[in-house]
Amino acid sequence: METIKILIADDHAVVREGTRKILEHEPDFTVVAEASDGEEAVRMTGASLPDVAIIDIAMPGVNGLEATRQIKQRYPSVAVLILTAFDDDQFVFGLLEAGAAGYLLKSIRGRELVEAVRQVHAGESVLHPSIARKVLNRFTAATAPVHRAPPDDILTEREREVLQMCTWGLSNQEIADRLVLSLHTIQAHLGHIFNKLNVGSRTEAVVCGLRRGWVTLEEEAPDPGTRG
Repeated sequence: METIKILIADDHAVVREGTRKILEHEPDFTVVAEASDGEEAVRMTGASLPDVAIIDIAMPGVNGLEATRQIKQRYPSVAVLILTAFDDDQFVFGLLEAGAAGYLLKSIRGRELVEAVRQVHAGESVLHPSIARKVLNRFTAATAPVHRAPPDDILTEREREVLQMCTWGLSNQEIADRLVLSLHTIQAHLGHIFNKLNVGSRTEAVVCGLRRGWVTLEEEAPDPGTRG
């Protein structure tokens, strides 16, 4: 069984302790580091190289937004999952731009957190599809590509198709069903996309594709029953 290594960054010790207890109930989860502020989170990420970093926004000194930005710049393969009490648009947009793969509120149940860790580790977004679409619409409205760069030299036709389906909020399994491929094949395609674009999550890949004009939010997901 593959072990998922996790870092927890929150300035409240009781929150870190509670989060650790929830996560360590899972046999394949290991909390490899804890941090009480953003600067420590960045430093501990470099020292422990977790697969997933769970980060709060409001921390003393270097806040969660800046910590996320630094972690993704220095360690792009680390998936950052935001766990916070704040749901202001400015935080959501800023953190997505910084490279966060997911954004959760502290009102969620423990099982939801566990599933979110698994999702971001698999390269998926934990944003609800309708929220993801709203966020990405607003995000890309301010960063629309000046020109549509040709993707042919970077992504294959199948990879572009998978990336387009990611913009519709489809899960890996739903994409596999639409394309009549195995889940493992879709995960492999996403891995190739992440490597080629130097990103660590579906959210980052979609934003990159939108900025370059390779995929759009205007196209709607076809009815799966109409696909041959």
